[in-house]
Amino acid sequence: MTARIPEAPGLRDLGLVNWLVCKVVAARQHVPRAHLFTTLGQHKRLMWSWLPFGGVLMRGGKLSTRDTELVILRVGHLRDSQYELQHHRRMAAAAGLDDATQERIFEGPDAPGLDDRQRVMLTGIDELVHTRTLSDATWAQLSEHFDRPRLIEFVMLTCQYDALAATLSALRVPLDFDE
Repeated sequence: MTARIPEAPGLRDLGLVNWLVCKVVAARQHVPRAHLFTTLGQHKRLMWSWLPFGGVLMRGGKLSTRDTELVILRVGHLRDSQYELQHHRRMAAAAGLDDATQERIFEGPDAPGLDDRQRVMLTGIDELVHTRTLSDATWAQLSEHFDRPRLIEFVMLTCQYDALAATLSALRVPLDFDE
């Protein structure tokens, strides 16, 4: 599929600051271009509104990195977002979620070998993605594992990555890695 937004914009399309940010992100990710950033960077104000929000949810929040990556992997799997999965399988492994654990996350809440926390998280993610809300039973179970700020963050993180998966799909953002 062809990208709907030009995938290799230059300085004129991005502006100096966004162009530099895209170069730094690509270098950190060891890719020629960070396509998500070069795409969103073409709407300068929007990118700079999204970056801090996404950054807090991904690494600046109260959820552990392992929990954050579990959420992102499950959403990426449910939405078949290869872009999200390509990046976050690597990040999840670095956070301690090995290939076997990642496969259990993809299998879902009934997968053997998951602990209670992982099961209820996967159940909550599935409900949010499929129904756009949480049942009272799932909320009660999540409340056994998370305090109020983490409950709020769990919902926001799940919904943010669901929206990002939709954005990546609708704009046909190309993958960053050749795999």
